[in-house]
Amino acid sequence: MSLTFDQILSWLQEDDGPRLDSLWQEADRVRREQVGEEVHLRGLLEISNYCDRACQYCGIRQPNVHLDRYRMTPEEIRAGADEAVARGYGTVVLQAGEDPALDLSVLCDVIRRIKNETPLAVTLSLGERTVAELAACRRAGADRYLLRFETSNRELLEHLHPPRAGDPPTHRLDLLRVLDELEYEVGSGVMVGLPGQTLADLARDVLLFQQLDLDMIGIGPYIPHPHTPLFQKLRTADPPCAGQATADELTTYKMMALARLACPQANIPSTTALATVNPQAGPLLGLARGANVLMPNLTPAPYRRRYEIYPHKAGSERTSAESANAALEQVLALGRQVGCGRGDSVKRRMRCRATVPGPTE
Repeated sequence: MSLTFDQILSWLQEDDGPRLDSLWQEADRVRREQVGEEVHLRGLLEISNYCDRACQYCGIRQPNVHLDRYRMTPEEIRAGADEAVARGYGTVVLQAGEDPALDLSVLCDVIRRIKNETPLAVTLSLGERTVAELAACRRAGADRYLLRFETSNRELLEHLHPPRAGDPPTHRLDLLRVLDELEYEVGSGVMVGLPGQTLADLARDVLLFQQLDLDMIGIGPYIPHPHTPLFQKLRTADPPCAGQATADELTTYKMMALARLACPQANIPSTTALATVNPQAGPLLGLARGANVLMPNLTPAPYRRRYEIYPHKAGSERTSAESANAALEQVLALGRQVGCGRGDSVKRRMRCRATVPGPTE
């Protein structure tokens, strides 16, 4: 379904319960028809909390001296992939800050080993990388890459996500196009309720999802971290800007439902941030309003609480087994089923079938 700016903005401004029920029902119908009843589980491994950026909103920003840093070894990453297989997950997600010491050759070797020795799809979420690095990881076998553009408001993004010292501003949309050219499944997404972000900005975000025709879309509420400049500014800031988007569940659900309508075949997770603001009902409501993916955490216990992009992250106190059981309970509570296999992008599968030559006479 092609959405217009006015349609999207109208839904984002809607507060009538029955009207919103119709939005949730439509998003769920499109989800069911386009990607089915399966909920795909992606095992999350947070492999490093080092980062050389100074984003104003993120708890693992390089200037945060309060954070105990870590970097998983190749053996630990490989063990996490084995656990993903044992738990029946179809994908392992390797996530990190922009860690300059995350050796490319070692990373590519780990990716090759996972691909050669397991049936898993490998998703990378490692921030902004050079074209050469992205190409090397793709050659090693990485299947997907998640790089959120965070907000389509360019001025706001450059304020909150400054470049490295001496570097020009990075254009993440250019990197998303590179990822598509490298034939990754491409994921992106936004935070909801960043200070200075308006409902009109969120409407433009959904239009950008539609324009990019994404394979994966991640959406979560902005959660302030106490050891960031943005948190400090919130304590002393002037009144919110006109039309300020609220960092709440309802707006997040609206964005997820609209993302489903804009990109019917995308894989959309019910995110950890959503589960953080509502641990009991958040994941279930996300799945009922357009989402079809959950991401149980497989990060080893000594590291899990230290990957603190925001405080009190859902699942940080759970074991891998508890995270797996919680995900299963959420799927079954909705009468859905756990997905089998890798859960590849429907759009990509259709594209591949379309390019396979038919039999010749």
